[in-house]
Amino acid sequence: MKSIERRFKKVAEQNPNLGDYIVFAKAIAGQGFTKDRLARAFNKLVPKDDYAPGDKKELLAHLYDLNG
Repeated sequence: MKSIERRFKKVAEQNPNLGDYIVFAKAIAGQGFTKDRLARAFNKLVPKDDYAPGDKKELLAHLYDLNG
């Protein structure tokens, strides 16, 4: 089973200058995770102060597309 958190940590380690949202996007791109799994991992790994509360829905929609 692919671990989003493991991939996230690896990308973050390789790209220390990137923000958590971008690291998350790179970690899940093209991996085919379910929407539920993506949303749970997003909530766990991307701090709420990295995005405006009203933007969360749009950010997740973009991640679903990247995940494809």
